Amino acid sequence: MKTFISPSQRPDTETVVAIGSFDGIHLGHQALIAQLKAKAREHRVPCVVYTFDPPTRVLTQGVEFLSTLPEKLELLARYGVDETVAVPFTAEFAARPKEAFLDDLRLLRPRTVVVGEDFHFGRGRAGSAADLAEVAPEVVVVPIHGLGGEDIKSTRIREYLKTGDVDGARRLLGRHYDAQGVVVHGDQLGRTIGWPTANISVPDGKALPMGVFAVVAIGDHGRWHGMANVGFRPTVNGKTRRFEVHLFDYSGDLYGQELHIKFFAHLRGEQKFSGLDALKAQLQQDAADARAALVGVK
Repeated sequence: MKTFISPSQRPDTETVVAIGSFDGIHLGHQALIAQLKAKAREHRVPCVVYTFDPPTRVLTQGVEFLSTLPEKLELLARYGVDETVAVPFTAEFAARPKEAFLDDLRLLRPRTVVVGEDFHFGRGRAGSAADLAEVAPEVVVVPIHGLGGEDIKSTRIREYLKTGDVDGARRLLGRHYDAQGVVVHGDQLGRTIGWPTANISVPDGKALPMGVFAVVAIGDHGRWHGMANVGFRPTVNGKTRRFEVHLFDYSGDLYGQELHIKFFAHLRGEQKFSGLDALKAQLQQDAADARAALVGVK
């Protein structure tokens, strides 16, 4: 998949374009991408996603994001998008009038523009799907998709993650929620009590579910079952959020390596124990629960 940071960078050819933040690439986004690809086949032109980095609400509302830009690009490529224009979304960009956005869109020479029904653009969200008819002969508005009586939205997925409900997030994403990060040095407390962990550093602002989870970890040299803790470690008076993963049946040095962590099941919330012995006993139970939750998972 080709990637650009400005519409002016791509070749001067016709396209079909979908526009949006695409944060998380959930089932609603996937339905929109399916419409995009169908229109691209119809017109025999490339299908292009015009998106924003970071997602618009990260800047305007301060929310956490579900996908980093590399994660988003990986997903868009997986779902068959030909090209992505990932524009840096800054305060200056957000303050531009809707006409400036339309001028940018004209550079993509769209035969069709595909957007969700809640799409707005330009300063004060002044632009709507109706304005897109100025730059494309066809505008397709995809309704908000629902599942089990709830709208499929990135906002709803973030709400699930705040409560540790990774199964709820999975239903709306159509896949297990995941996070990618580099293994960095921590305080190495886990290895002193027999439970060594990989301390995962993810970009600031990445949404993570809080609690203890059964996970699958994927690295350059293997794939392992394990359990993860996301939280502040109250038993040892932790002050900052940590993302720590214990890999079952693994011994070795992972420092500096990137791990891709998939969250499969919520085991429990974070809690403060009376001491390290009580913590070790609970970790033993957590490991048994995680192994049980991952039976049959490759």
